Amino acid sequence: MAALRKLSKNLMFSSHFSRPNSRILLSSSLLPALFISSRGIASKLFVGGLSFYTNEQGLSEAFSQYGQVIEAKIVMDRVSDRSKGFGFVTYASEDEAEKAIAEMNGKPLNGRVVFVDYAKPRSGSGSGMPIARGPPEPAPEN
Repeated sequence: MAALRKLSKNLMFSSHFSRPNSRILLSSSLLPALFISSRGIASKLFVGGLSFYTNEQGLSEAFSQYGQVIEAKIVMDRVSDRSKGFGFVTYASEDEAEKAIAEMNGKPLNGRVVFVDYAKPRSGSGSGMPIARGPPEPAPEN
């Protein structure tokens, strides 16, 4: 972890500028390391392609062979209360998470091939309100 931070600090400003106020151009090999170290959730993994029969305990057990699993969460549909087919696994360290990605990505779990990658930060408004809020209000007449 410390080595990754040091590497990212040393390399972040070693990019070249084509003109003043231009964007910083980074080598494509540096982007994943910088992205991981800057977002601070490198030990949280996204697991897609899960069987609808996989539960959180089974997910945790499958991934615990690669390190200490802090949390295993399967995302459920609110209406049907069924799995949406993806979830998240949080590891105690980045090394364990990297090992799990290398070993589990593209491998079968409960009869389905799962895809494992680093989780991305949540996007959206963050207000918790649904996007569709009903019909639009009529325009006021002057």
